[in-house]
Amino acid sequence: MDLKIKGKTAVITGGDSGMGLATAKILASEGVNIVLSDKTTEELENAAEEVRKFAKDGATVVAITADVTKNEEVIELAKQAKDKFGTTDMLVHCAGIRGAAGDFLTLTDEDWLESIDVDLMGAVRVCRAFIPQIQKSGWGRIVLVASENALQPYEEETPYNACKAGIINLTKCLSRAYSKEGFVINCVSPAYVKTPMTEEMMDQLAEERDTSKDEVIQWFLDNKRPNIVVDRRGKAEEVAAVIAFLCSEHASYVTGSNYRVDGGSVGTAFG
Repeated sequence: MDLKIKGKTAVITGGDSGMGLATAKILASEGVNIVLSDKTTEELENAAEEVRKFAKDGATVVAITADVTKNEEVIELAKQAKDKFGTTDMLVHCAGIRGAAGDFLTLTDEDWLESIDVDLMGAVRVCRAFIPQIQKSGWGRIVLVASENALQPYEEETPYNACKAGIINLTKCLSRAYSKEGFVINCVSPAYVKTPMTEEMMDQLAEERDTSKDEVIQWFLDNKRPNIVVDRRGKAEEVAAVIAFLCSEHASYVTGSNYRVDGGSVGTAFG
């Protein structure tokens, strides 16, 4: 499908791996210029090289290091994107962490504040930095990454749950405030997708349970995510395909929405 976005520019945070990297590949293959961003340097440059292999129709891929917990770095990211391409048409915010997990009573203020700083305030900072650019162009797309945890919370991941619920609310607030200006704002809620974050979780569980990763993945599906009716982990590319649609011209009448990409994991029709 032609997404009708050739020649536009997308900034993707959390772009050195997982859903951010997968999204960059799809958009680059549609002729979109890519600003790939993450905290790392070497990993980010390697990811940018990978994305360049998919770029078509003269699309350019650049890597800009930025930490979404540091407002000055986010502002500089927006400035460099504008200096390079003139404006930003699409913002895809994938940067995030699982953060501290465990019994609620064991979690400290510091545990909570780390998750809030990255998972919620990171989204606030990047939207605040890039919305003015998108306003001036009169056309744009913002896609934030929430989670199934926002709708179906798991008791051991309370800070993450709360922050991702905040992302869905933030999406709706921003869409009401700005979509009348010609750009749309949506979010996606993945469930148990194979990313570096879930790989780390599985490695830790395998060590704790003294079993193989394959066995612990199946145990996790059976015992922790029994509502995933497709009975497997999701792929980053499957989430990226939905994000790419939301960035496209075809999504011009979709705003303030949360798209669940969860294999059926959320056990309600109305979440």
